[in-house]
Amino acid sequence: MKYVAIAAALSLGISSVALAQGKDWTFGDGETPEAWGAINAQYASCDIGKMQSPIDLTDPDAIGTLKLTTNFGEASGKLSLGEEKVQIDFDPGQNKGMMSGAKAFNLLQVHFHTPAEHAVNGQRYPMTAHFVHATSAGELGVLGVFFTEGDENDAIEELLDAHAQGNGTALSIDIDDMLPETIEVYRYMGSLTTPPCSEGVNWHVANVPVEASADQIAKLRGALGPTARSIQDRNGRLLVAPE
Repeated sequence: MKYVAIAAALSLGISSVALAQGKDWTFGDGETPEAWGAINAQYASCDIGKMQSPIDLTDPDAIGTLKLTTNFGEASGKLSLGEEKVQIDFDPGQNKGMMSGAKAFNLLQVHFHTPAEHAVNGQRYPMTAHFVHATSAGELGVLGVFFTEGDENDAIEELLDAHAQGNGTALSIDIDDMLPETIEVYRYMGSLTTPPCSEGVNWHVANVPVEASADQIAKLRGALGPTARSIQDRNGRLLVAPE
């Protein structure tokens, strides 16, 4: 469907120029503003937008539990690798996704960042997964999950096995292994964290991290490098934290 193709391109952070010419931007040190708009005029929102992500999930404006349910489980897809990218593009038609309130989001892909992009009280976890979704109208919604060092994670091990085989490798993975048992989320409106930094993204960030082994996290860090955008200003946006 057309909306899925559009949303998939946006979720990758790829503009029409980048699709034609290849990736023309990189992450920085995660602290200094990246100034991506100076690289390409189509990335202007990255520098001048007022609803940019990631943010520090601190000092929420409200406390409340958003009704969030997921329908994930085992899902098939293909590995997509590139500069600063480790991603699984899920096969269409699997009926996987999440319900945020009364809004249905269909799962498109999951990609990873090392360290985590969102912070909590100024601190970042060593890794995060971003599960990118779209509604039938093309509205983007992301579920972010932090990873901390602990026990080996079965889903991450499947991902690493596929990574060793290379780009385009087909895999089947139990997405629930990458989620906390109970999902309670921070909620705010933000943007893509990569160019073109499009705004209007429904962000949901789980407040409880998932474990992966130190070795697994180190291997993904080796594949990705530093891939966290600098923390962006809240600019008065509503941030709701779970109870």
